[in-house]
Amino acid sequence: MVKTVVVVGASFAGLAVSHRLLKYTLPKQPDLRVVLVSKSTHFYWNLAAIRAVVPGLLTKDQLYHAIEPGFASYPKDSFELVVATATGLDTSSKTAVVKSADGLERKLKYDYLVLATGARAASEGVPWKPQDDHQATVDLLDKTAERVKVANHIVIAGAGATGCETSAEIKHQYKDKEVVLLSADPEVLSGDVLAGNMEHEITKLGVQVKKGSRVQGSKVLEDGRTEVALADGTKIVTDLYLPTMGLVPNTDFIDKKHLNDKSYVEVDECYRVKGAEDVWAAGDIVSKPRAGFMITDKQAAGVAKNVELAMQGKPQVPVKLLPVDILFCAAGRDRGAGRISSFKVPSIMAWAAKGRTLGLPWAPKYVDGTQW
Repeated sequence: MVKTVVVVGASFAGLAVSHRLLKYTLPKQPDLRVVLVSKSTHFYWNLAAIRAVVPGLLTKDQLYHAIEPGFASYPKDSFELVVATATGLDTSSKTAVVKSADGLERKLKYDYLVLATGARAASEGVPWKPQDDHQATVDLLDKTAERVKVANHIVIAGAGATGCETSAEIKHQYKDKEVVLLSADPEVLSGDVLAGNMEHEITKLGVQVKKGSRVQGSKVLEDGRTEVALADGTKIVTDLYLPTMGLVPNTDFIDKKHLNDKSYVEVDECYRVKGAEDVWAAGDIVSKPRAGFMITDKQAAGVAKNVELAMQGKPQVPVKLLPVDILFCAAGRDRGAGRISSFKVPSIMAWAAKGRTLGLPWAPKYVDGTQW
């Protein structure tokens, strides 16, 4: 009897779970069928968005990869890609409801379900996360890059990794542009042990860092520029405003009983969803202990294993994450800042680990499964 695993979301977590199941579980469970739901036809390597906002540095072939061809090596009856957006979920009847771009609704029955719809940027009109479909993602990134090219003054709000890295990439390319980074906190990177190193790297490039500067709001002026209002009453007028702060989990289709007070999916140590049978979650939709590329990969591996164990009627096992917390930040195209646990690493090591390629060589491997 066919056992259907529906994976909702085809970014880092969803692709990893799907490929792991098809590569390693299918040979042992030939009745397995994976249905992957993706709102986009393509996978967007958004880790490189910080560099892609600078025109001419990266190609579309590096950033975007068609999903369906990546699964062509598996038996046709074991995999289906459904290009649609999840709109509803009934865990009691084991049914996920999805809607395609043309408005057609479909109900997907599942035996096992993996939620991996990720999170979106809290601010609209920025290219840090995939948009509603592939073309919208491409268009927004292209538009942002063109605006970066013509702007003389740029304000980047939010001094987390994305904000720091984006400011460095722009200033590395354009020495004559004025780039201002606003940090609501007293230190960049929310006061991480790496904060001093990262601030040193980006200020050396010429980025103006304004700490304790919380954005209250912004509005587009008649001349096309943007006025950014700070909590202390200060107003900054800029050619281009790029907010980077905040993520919103894509959980609108999930009953609140499965979510925590911040609308992230609540999971146990095995990454099973609270109050739901045969449902797991991984990636930014969980953000446990935090959102992160390497953390997501570990979660996906653990979830795929637990789905397999459930199919075999065996007990679940806790998902093992990284033994130490790791943070690497790019600081332009030839420098970086990083730490392993609380131990800071040399700039060149951080550059080699992240800034040199931003993981782009891995992107096609995520889509065709050779990463695992």
